[in-house]
Amino acid sequence: MPLFLDAAVIVAYVGVILGIGLSLGRRDRTLEGFAVGDRRIPWWAVLASILAAEISAATFLGAPGEGYALRNFTYAQLAIGTVLARVIVGSIFIKPYYDFRVVSIYEYLEIRFGPTTRNAASAVFLATRALASGTRLYVAAVILVLAFESATGARPSPAQELAIYAGALIAITLLTTAYTAAGGIKAVVWTDLIQACVMLAAMGASIVVLLSRIPGGWEGAMQALDRPVDLAFLDVGKDLGGIWASVKGVLESEYTIWTAVFGATFVTMATHGTDQDMVQRMLTAKNHRRSRLALILSGLADLPIVFAFLLIGILLWVFYQTNPDPRLPAKNPHVFAWFILHEIPSGARGLLVAGILATAMGSLSTALNALATSFVKDWYLPFLRPDADDARAVRAVRWSTAGFAALLILIGVATAWAVIIIPGSRIIPIVLGIFGYTYGSLLGIFLVGMLTRSRGSERGNLFAMACGFAVVALLTDLPGDLLALAGFNRPGRPDWLPAIEFPWRIMFGTLTTLAVALLFRTPADRIADARARRERLAT
Repeated sequence: MPLFLDAAVIVAYVGVILGIGLSLGRRDRTLEGFAVGDRRIPWWAVLASILAAEISAATFLGAPGEGYALRNFTYAQLAIGTVLARVIVGSIFIKPYYDFRVVSIYEYLEIRFGPTTRNAASAVFLATRALASGTRLYVAAVILVLAFESATGARPSPAQELAIYAGALIAITLLTTAYTAAGGIKAVVWTDLIQACVMLAAMGASIVVLLSRIPGGWEGAMQALDRPVDLAFLDVGKDLGGIWASVKGVLESEYTIWTAVFGATFVTMATHGTDQDMVQRMLTAKNHRRSRLALILSGLADLPIVFAFLLIGILLWVFYQTNPDPRLPAKNPHVFAWFILHEIPSGARGLLVAGILATAMGSLSTALNALATSFVKDWYLPFLRPDADDARAVRAVRWSTAGFAALLILIGVATAWAVIIIPGSRIIPIVLGIFGYTYGSLLGIFLVGMLTRSRGSERGNLFAMACGFAVVALLTDLPGDLLALAGFNRPGRPDWLPAIEFPWRIMFGTLTTLAVALLFRTPADRIADARARRERLAT
């Protein structure tokens, strides 16, 4: 009976999501309707969709893992920069996208600079988003691997573990692809709304159950965390005896107040201003003002959500201090999943599993829709079918959605295998680190376009983007990592050169790209064409 109740909750959730998703968007006959919902979606639904896209399964399990490992709230510092960045994006980026009525945001770069810059930026997005989304996708299957271990009493072999991951990835992706390909962005946004509600309910249920299982409840948990560092939120870094040594220490730290104010601001500007995945849902609002409202309010909503997930991790640490479990997984992100399987009562357990599915499907549907839209608008229509009508374009987006779904499954399975053979990895730095190498270059070029009228050129932009990537690769010792992976000796590295952590990568990539691109001038005819197009669309 208990398993039946959990299964009933999960099946009901999947049924509602599929029913809503498949019923929406079938009347869409144009690419703009399919991709941006004819810009008629309410701002509050856009807000919920942004939250659902941000909170992937990596966050649902990974953020409690950070709280469990660090036993403090320092990760939440990054929310400071995310709010600041949303204000900047809302003030600078959103209006030009609406002014030029773009569907793929990389169309803006063609208007401002030319087709080469557009193609380069779109290619960066497609490659980075596919890798990052595939990496995130595998996390939702963690709970099934732990369920196998719980049922059999033994850890699965690497081959068994990989098979479980692969089966779960295929099932989740097929379900998500079905409603995403059928309903387009409308299905994505409205199912995101349901998924956000399920995720928040699951999060709240977790906190309630944990407090009920800890002796003394909240007071008992606080007594177990009697050291000041345990409830730390702000970390200014350490004085390492010298200005450069202290700066180097900050750059090599993941979570400090400096990371929050500077590093996280650049990260969020890139993900929320230059990533088709996130921006596409913003373009579904009626106008740029409502889009900006949804964006900024989503940042404020992020604050309590991040604190709640970290609190779950801290409470998990307290719980397992008083209730030791020798079978507890060694990987920190797996601890929350283990607690769900073994300590959550029936029914509520089904809700929490549905919450994990909701986070996975919400971020996946967004990624699939954005990847397909960018591919069709930036590559298929310009190069393969420039004469395609709306019906053919919509069919192309649907088939592209299926194609990218297959690609993400392959990436997810490869990621699962990497995690199996390299235990002890922490999910959030891995996921965000993928963006760090490329999105700085992307943000730098967009900033040149948004903040200037006459700087940046086709060749100059490509050179600037390459410079941005090279600087980040050098500062993270990417060449050394690749040589070590290939079996060669890692070359020596100067002691004074920092190995920057993931929140700083986009900032250094952006500043390098911006500085180099500003050295080049935009041709006069391109400036005139962009001005004429803006005036034409305004009338």
